[in-house]
Amino acid sequence: MKICVGLSGGVDSSVAALLLKRQGYDVFAMFMQNWHDTEGTLHGDCEWEEDKFVAEMVARKIGIPFYFIDLSEQYRQRVVDYLFDEYARGRTPNPDVLCNREIKFDAFLQAARRLGADCVATGHYCRKEALPDGTFRLLAGTDPGKDQSYFLCQLTQEQLARAVFPIGDLLKSEVRAIAREADLPSADKKDSQGICFVGKVDLPVFLQQKLRSVEGDVVEVFGAYYADSAKHARDRALTAKGKDLTDSELMELSTPIDYSDIRFETEIYRSGKHHVRKTRDKANPWARRIGRHEGAQFYTIGQRKGLGIGGHANPVFVIATDIASNRIYVGEGEDHPGLLRKCLRIAPDEIHWIRPAEAMPVGGERRCRVRIRYRQPLQDATLLMREGGLFILFDEMQRSITPGQFAVWYADDGELLGSGVI
Repeated sequence: MKICVGLSGGVDSSVAALLLKRQGYDVFAMFMQNWHDTEGTLHGDCEWEEDKFVAEMVARKIGIPFYFIDLSEQYRQRVVDYLFDEYARGRTPNPDVLCNREIKFDAFLQAARRLGADCVATGHYCRKEALPDGTFRLLAGTDPGKDQSYFLCQLTQEQLARAVFPIGDLLKSEVRAIAREADLPSADKKDSQGICFVGKVDLPVFLQQKLRSVEGDVVEVFGAYYADSAKHARDRALTAKGKDLTDSELMELSTPIDYSDIRFETEIYRSGKHHVRKTRDKANPWARRIGRHEGAQFYTIGQRKGLGIGGHANPVFVIATDIASNRIYVGEGEDHPGLLRKCLRIAPDEIHWIRPAEAMPVGGERRCRVRIRYRQPLQDATLLMREGGLFILFDEMQRSITPGQFAVWYADDGELLGSGVI
């Protein structure tokens, strides 16, 4: 079998290539460049060139052919344009998930096959298992602290059939040890961070390549708002019912609170010894305007950093954004009511099953373990399939359920069953 390793210059893909070579496979390496621009990035202009240099040294050390491919146009069209579009709509996408679905196991795979490869191998910490019926299970990596199955949650059976994950059964410490023992140039290289193939970015600056900066209000929402909110009271009542909810009740519970009913009236007052006329907001028991921002599309639910807001005893978090009014709403404290929700919905056309045989019929119900962001501990939940989509009803309140992110659900044995955009 001929296998192409996506060699990134990092230790994980390096060890993946080494293990496959030791196992007797016909292995070659290919390094992909997916990004040229540096606007908004927090690294030097030549980081990809350094990665390519290390990857080429690794290939030489292992004794395998090395190729280079530029997939930047496909990456821009299929990942970055999607990222900009989602942020413009006030949603928070996960470009790493899209990169794996659209680039590594599609555009890159096709290029590898043109060079004679049967499969593509990567350094992901996840596992694949073949079943007697010819389908494949996707399982969490053995290392619980490095499991990367979340990022592969959108792969199809066709893509899995051509995928190889050589380090999925190893711990990160074991991977480092193998690299050092083999004296690989990447043995002590730090793990990459930030957006896949773009790197660490100043997100507002990066997004301003296409999204216009427009000042708007930062509104702090008080606990009194929820005490008076009919929607909040209704959500509490529906939560108390458990899973015995009608389709319309599930839709209602999965819909976040809309803060558009918060309005401010102004009054004129005189200030200073010269009695200069000024304008201020009248006291509002529900909320107050506490600052300005440069564009609601640059913020995400649960965000804490970059708000520039002081004068609070506890951290302040974004609890909602409103693109139409260009407002962001914030709340003080990790347990602020605006951060907590019990239910989310995946639209019918966004539901993806790794193994179609596992797909739930309308009316179906299933207990699963779910995460709504990478590295979040798995959460116990009930999946309810309805005409209006897949509803995930958590056992415990969840912080910062974020539209645009992927919810991913697992069986008890670690099999990744499916995923969908929140």
